[in-house]
Amino acid sequence: MANSVANVIINTLADLGVKRIYGLPGDSINPLVDSIRTQYKIEFVQVRHEEGASLEATFEAKFTGELTVCMGTSGPGSIHLINGLYEAKMSRIPVLALTGQIETDLLYRDYFQEVDLDRLFDDVSVFNAQIVNPDSASYVLQRAYRESISKHGVSHLTVPVDILRMNADYQPVQLSRIETPHFVVDPSPAEKLLNESKHPLLFVGRGAIGQTEEIIKFAEKIGSPILYSVNAKGLLDDDDPKVMGPLGLLGTRTSVEAMKRADLIILLGTIFPYVSFINEKAKVLQVDVDSTNIGKRVHVDVAYQCTVADFLAKVKPDEKKEKFYAEILKEKEDWISSMMKLESDMAKPIKPEFLAKIISKKANRDAVFIVDTGNVTVWATRHIKGWPDRTFLLSPWLGTMGVGIPGAVGVSFATDRQVIAITGDGSAAMTMMELITAKKYNRPVKIVIFNNSKLGMIKFEEEVMGYPEWGVDLLNPDFSKIAEAIGINGIRVEEPDKVEPAVQEFLKVEGPAVLDAVVDGDERPMPPKLTFAQIKGYVTSILREKIE
Repeated sequence: MANSVANVIINTLADLGVKRIYGLPGDSINPLVDSIRTQYKIEFVQVRHEEGASLEATFEAKFTGELTVCMGTSGPGSIHLINGLYEAKMSRIPVLALTGQIETDLLYRDYFQEVDLDRLFDDVSVFNAQIVNPDSASYVLQRAYRESISKHGVSHLTVPVDILRMNADYQPVQLSRIETPHFVVDPSPAEKLLNESKHPLLFVGRGAIGQTEEIIKFAEKIGSPILYSVNAKGLLDDDDPKVMGPLGLLGTRTSVEAMKRADLIILLGTIFPYVSFINEKAKVLQVDVDSTNIGKRVHVDVAYQCTVADFLAKVKPDEKKEKFYAEILKEKEDWISSMMKLESDMAKPIKPEFLAKIISKKANRDAVFIVDTGNVTVWATRHIKGWPDRTFLLSPWLGTMGVGIPGAVGVSFATDRQVIAITGDGSAAMTMMELITAKKYNRPVKIVIFNNSKLGMIKFEEEVMGYPEWGVDLLNPDFSKIAEAIGINGIRVEEPDKVEPAVQEFLKVEGPAVLDAVVDGDERPMPPKLTFAQIKGYVTSILREKIE
């Protein structure tokens, strides 16, 4: 039976289990849009900007681990997808981008909206192709799906509009299941290193998802404190005495102290980039499923290319009577005390630490937090409690502003759990058109805007680099009124004593809601246990690392 290429693509995606496609209609993809209209398995989510489409798809995939799809029309519609797709690339998330193209007989004539999409998407993609033969459409699409899943990245397919309208034979999906590889692990080298160590330190990344209980048991056995990358917040219980929090400029003083005293660092599924925080005198044991990550940041004494699950199942070191984590408990208590002091400050303007603490207290035990980029990353990481029932999703590698609102919308399609975006005023203004998407589909997302009328993190960076504060002041609207104009419940809070009832009311709203909280723009996101001169030195070293 003959179908159009557009029908073949949509039917194949449905057979592959794709639940929705994020995008905007446009002339070169209208055949695809019409194919979605005439079937019932895949939902079309009409966004208000294609960057929103790619960010929504990426954050849904971050949450579920399953491939998601976004699409854009020829020229600008496809160009707008790029930022969200780089978020997927750098976070190693499976996303398929479908882009339309002008008719094949008009290519290379400098025609209206003619862009070399194959070339444009080449760097962001693990698989990048143009469908030119109608009968190969199903095969190429299935290959794109497999490449994206197996290589943990972006696949891109561009399809000229005349090809989309041509007839093609539908080929049922014949992909075999893609299994997580299992590796033969020789435990001897790791056990020797662990048994010789007096101060072992577990450093956990997002590659350890699903292994929370095993990590806790392993840490207890070897007496190890546990640090985590910011990207791994929520995998562990911040109240566990062994858990010292994240490492780095956004981290805790206890993590710095534990790293300083460690004689062995066990990296579990992390390639933490800020090597200036790593103890150079300690030995390193690294576990990563990707061989290219082994030794990427620091010298490694013993390495295992395997899953964290395989490593923890096979390696059985001796139990240590002296628990290293017990030596750090006083540091942790002091750090918690200093954080509680910040969180209890009810001065005006509202302190962001106080606001974050109230959100943490009032949010559901299993809430999903989408944390934007900027000072809010610090406030959320330090002052919103993480534990295995909660999920935290950020932009850890690209560090792009504006992920909060579209990220929350995308995740909300995949869960009934409470979804809360923690975003700054600068970030919110970049992508707040996706509030319209939230309203259109009645997604019950809760958007908290830390409104300090500044690009706060940039202000701080200017200070530590010796520049005067300049170019960071923001002219902001009343975001609660913007929400109300869209038809969303909007609440604005400026008084500290009104914060708790405002947060409580905001979180109880059944549909989408926006909390516009006016916070102190001069509150510094101070790194742990560093002088101002040390901060400047760390920032300089990190910038040098990025350049190199």
